[in-house]
Amino acid sequence: MSSLDRQRDDAKQAPTRPHRGRRLDGIHNLHDFEQAARRHLPHAIFSYIANAAEDGKSLRTNARAFDDYGFVPRVLVDVSQTSQTTTLFDQRFSSPFGIAPMGLSALFAYRGDLTLAKAAGRQGIPMIMSGSSLIPLEETAKLDESTWFQAYLPAGREGIRALLERVESAGFRHLVITLDTPVATNPENNRRAGFSSPLRPSLKLAWDGMSHPRWLFDTFFRTLIRHGMPHFENNYATRGAPIFSSRVNRDISDRGHLDWDDMEFIRDRWPGKLILKSVLHPDDALRAARLGVDGLIVSNHGGRQLDGVISPLTMLPEIIQAVGDLPVMIDSGFRRGTDVLKALALGARFVFVGRPFAYAAACAGEAGVEHAASLLSSEIARDMALLGITDLTQLRADHLRRLPQ
Repeated sequence: MSSLDRQRDDAKQAPTRPHRGRRLDGIHNLHDFEQAARRHLPHAIFSYIANAAEDGKSLRTNARAFDDYGFVPRVLVDVSQTSQTTTLFDQRFSSPFGIAPMGLSALFAYRGDLTLAKAAGRQGIPMIMSGSSLIPLEETAKLDESTWFQAYLPAGREGIRALLERVESAGFRHLVITLDTPVATNPENNRRAGFSSPLRPSLKLAWDGMSHPRWLFDTFFRTLIRHGMPHFENNYATRGAPIFSSRVNRDISDRGHLDWDDMEFIRDRWPGKLILKSVLHPDDALRAARLGVDGLIVSNHGGRQLDGVISPLTMLPEIIQAVGDLPVMIDSGFRRGTDVLKALALGARFVFVGRPFAYAAACAGEAGVEHAASLLSSEIARDMALLGITDLTQLRADHLRRLPQ
């Protein structure tokens, strides 16, 4: 059976809009998805999603950064009708947030990248497909024009050129390049949880899977039976190594070669929107703007790379001041509608959310992802009314005050 036939078969079996199901009845906010995923997923897989670098200082800093700001609402404003529709790169989205790139999503949810992309498309928000994904990018590109592709670039100009050509041929028009992974992060926390790259079969890993039968049958065995052993599909112009291969570390960790000359090479050859992710220093942001990129994502990779790095929210005003009208987006640590509104008030054009959507996909597939998006959108609508605004264009820095430390 060809990959296209399998995709058609998947589409026939999936309802147009997935049933919400009782498993979502107790999910009232994005935090609840984490607890549900902890129960549903094997410990090693859950820990891979939840993992933070080393001591988790950056993970905690990301969460605390929102507490540095307090809202200053306006009253006696007619807020009976509010709109959170947002335009970004000439596309209109129903909400000011999207789904951040997450690698290996097909390990925690069946056909995870397709699950996320389909649900995002129905919710009217963008989804960024990770280069460290286990489903060919061509399958995801067919689903919705609001799906972007995030690349981890191979060594050498020919390898980069070939990957760019593949991504363009697939139909992607937005290319995101993540810059904070010149070397692999410290793996100690993943190893402690039983997760490694490459995956290494063991009695502990086998028991971890068997003790979570719904994940084992609905995700892992279903994938093996219908699609074979997962491979890293999109780090190169050709198929990469299987997830159990000893070649995995070499294939996905060789990123220390990239420099600004490579970005110029890419800018000259990529015809679509070029977005650089993980920019935290204003000088780097200014250099990227002068290079001609179309946007930036201020990010510290959710605290998964360099422990102790500053939170993106803290650096956001300086980045925006450096680049002027260039669209600046942000991710890392967003869990509430109030978090999103604080970033927008500080000047961000858009927000991307990662782990909660991974947990949602793991727990309840497309229905879970749609429920997560609806919950966050509802919070934003409610918070806008409580702030005294009816449109996100009315949100300004004077709706915030920096709180004393």
